[in-house]
Amino acid sequence: MKKIHLFLLLLASAACGQLHAQPDKRALRGVWIATVANIDWPTKPGLPVEQQQAEMTGLLDKVKAFHMNTVVFQVRPAADAFYRSPLEPSSYWLTGEQGAEMGYDPLQFVIEECHKRGLYIHVWLNPYRVNNDTAVYNRYAPGHVIREHPEWVVTYGKGQYFNPGLDEVRAFTCRVVKDLVSRYDIDAVHMDDYFYPYKIAGQEFPDSLTFAEHPRGFTDKGDWRRDNVNRIIREINETVKSVKPWVEFGISPFAIWRNKTEDPRGSDTQGGTSNYDGLYADILLWQEQGWIDYVLPQLYFNIGYPVADYATLADWWSEHNCGATVYAGLAPYRVSKKAQQKAWRSQREILRQIRRNREDPNLRGEIYFSAKSLFRNPNVDLEKRLSKKEYRTLSIAPENNRIARIEPAAPSDAALQPLDNRTVRLQWKRGKNAKRFVIYRLPKNRPVNLDNPKTIVAVTGATEVTLPCTPRDLKRYRFAITSLSPSHAESAVVFF
Repeated sequence: MKKIHLFLLLLASAACGQLHAQPDKRALRGVWIATVANIDWPTKPGLPVEQQQAEMTGLLDKVKAFHMNTVVFQVRPAADAFYRSPLEPSSYWLTGEQGAEMGYDPLQFVIEECHKRGLYIHVWLNPYRVNNDTAVYNRYAPGHVIREHPEWVVTYGKGQYFNPGLDEVRAFTCRVVKDLVSRYDIDAVHMDDYFYPYKIAGQEFPDSLTFAEHPRGFTDKGDWRRDNVNRIIREINETVKSVKPWVEFGISPFAIWRNKTEDPRGSDTQGGTSNYDGLYADILLWQEQGWIDYVLPQLYFNIGYPVADYATLADWWSEHNCGATVYAGLAPYRVSKKAQQKAWRSQREILRQIRRNREDPNLRGEIYFSAKSLFRNPNVDLEKRLSKKEYRTLSIAPENNRIARIEPAAPSDAALQPLDNRTVRLQWKRGKNAKRFVIYRLPKNRPVNLDNPKTIVAVTGATEVTLPCTPRDLKRYRFAITSLSPSHAESAVVFF
């Protein structure tokens, strides 16, 4: 009887998974490109424009070579800008001098290069950091917000931060977000785990006077701080959606919301820091209230790590998705032959995590921190493994149920031209609401199955593509195309 019950339970679980899982072709595969302190790009401040651009296109080419589809580009690391902002100066880490002329618009350049490659771009902002090290970076450009409104900024440890308790800070941050979303063709606004800064032993964040002057009915400072962050998250989401309802707003929090010992809803972990208590970021509330569209926890621990097991945390975020799309943040930067944990002495740990993610239909992909660690770390040689096995097929981003759906028109005037005995050129015209295109190679005389990711041969934002194809291939296969809208909806298929 127990065996029958177990069999029925497994059948029910499998059916549930089939109901919720989307086809394999819908999976986010991305990488963070960090600009703070020149972690990933550019390799140092003040490089010539041509070298900056060459370095960036080299990174984007690697993204494509790994069969990935998304970049998370840091455009506001510290109240500065990697784009032409009317509100904040150009970043020191770009020009070598805060506020100096950039010579071009880096964000627009990255958007255009991503568009050519069919890549999605999420712009990454830090909401509160003004300076990460006042001893090193102690010069501010004329017109910088700290010169105009020094009363908005507090110093904590080596850093300077906007005071989260001030209404003016939230309003200014929303102006920055509105400007970005209004002027740039982006897919998402992204923020990571830096809300209230990580605590420094023996130092209290200097907001006691603000709490006393603006308590808003709170008597507990921790609850008040969480409300400060809740407010900015809600208002940023409202700002994004008021401008472009199809642009997603996502958060990449520290891996632990709360430990189970602190809250029965928490994860079975023993972390010393948590989002809720340490950073005053109540991620779970934001998901429940629909203030964020996706959550990307930084699951930077190995499978089996006693204090914070990757598997335990991945399961927790999957189960507590509250309707938000869930991705997994992975940590190739931890891979080293000298790593303290044995699991991180080989890239196999990353592969184990990818395979485990695929077992859970609620985990819709992964993003890696960061580009340097993934593409340049000699201990991480994943390109062949990913492109030939784990990521052997191309993928497109999942649709997000919290985003206003936009239906794209199918392409028109699709034409195929053999160039020689090895290649063909496909051309078409863009229809309404078409942002990207998916090219399929389908066997002739068989039912059309666009859900099979093996049939995808290209994803592009352009209106033509050149592909390898022999005359024999043309007898066996036919090419087809669909449009993708800004909300990632797919059009009807058109054949060449």
